[in-house]
Amino acid sequence: MAGCTDLAFRLIAREYGMEMAYPEMISAEALVRQTRQTLDMMKTVPEDRPLGLQLVGSDPDRMAEAAQIVEGMGYDLVDVNIGCPVKKVTGQCAGSALLRDPDLAARIFQKMAKAVKKIPLSVKLRLGYNDSSGKEAIEVAQSAERAGFSSVAVHGRTRSQGYSGQANYDAIGRVKKALSIPVFGNGDVVNEKSARTLLAKSSCDGIMVGRGALGNPWIYKLINAVIENKPLPDPPTFEEKRKALLKHFEYMLIWEGERAILKMRRVGVWYFSGEPGVVRFRDRIQRCTENKEIRELIETFQPLPLDNESSSLEAVA
Repeated sequence: MAGCTDLAFRLIAREYGMEMAYPEMISAEALVRQTRQTLDMMKTVPEDRPLGLQLVGSDPDRMAEAAQIVEGMGYDLVDVNIGCPVKKVTGQCAGSALLRDPDLAARIFQKMAKAVKKIPLSVKLRLGYNDSSGKEAIEVAQSAERAGFSSVAVHGRTRSQGYSGQANYDAIGRVKKALSIPVFGNGDVVNEKSARTLLAKSSCDGIMVGRGALGNPWIYKLINAVIENKPLPDPPTFEEKRKALLKHFEYMLIWEGERAILKMRRVGVWYFSGEPGVVRFRDRIQRCTENKEIRELIETFQPLPLDNESSSLEAVA
């Protein structure tokens, strides 16, 4: 979700039912050094609550110092990233690489638990580095629990899988059974069926949603309805998607300035993914160079396919 969960994303998502959120993960080292880019990624407003912050790093002292900073800035929770699979993170023994070094992960948890006094601590991890059984996740999660962490979120893939294959909900369930603190399941939740399957197979305490929410802020109320066994909300109409996208764009203009143009080339396609003509929309928005052009394109776009546009191209991520 790097580059996705900015302030504009969170504000529009909260309007449609999202309750708890995180900006993109933050390097503990960069936060301690107070780099401009890091502080920019952390910008928030009072209505953007409750809000956690996820730290990534492998130095226990730096992680503890960064956690203290997060607490002092008024965030509601500090999370440890032991899930990121990208090489530039795992190459520094951070992210999901910590699954291969449970002793180091335990030292990080212990240092952070001593440093943070007022807000809860949590950890997000994958099932394992290569092992999909959940054994590695259980070992690391149990050390977090012993250190006093309040919850765990488990993505149902290994580091070696990246984002390929299917999330293993049964293995998430094995992590759940091994802990007494709440466990949240994550991975491949995009609709009612996947939410019900995750809950049924894992018995997890809740659902963390990532990529399934891109251009789909309606998913939060849908998941809540599944969890609470309530009637499902109606799916959004095309005009409702258009309205939400326009509001998202307005938030981006406020908080991103000229960067909104570049970001909308991706965000706009999220909302219209699966609609007939989305390939045409994607091509047109890539050529937009002014805010006015983007707004007019969104306001006038109609989901009508071209004669030579293959339906197989419509699911644009």
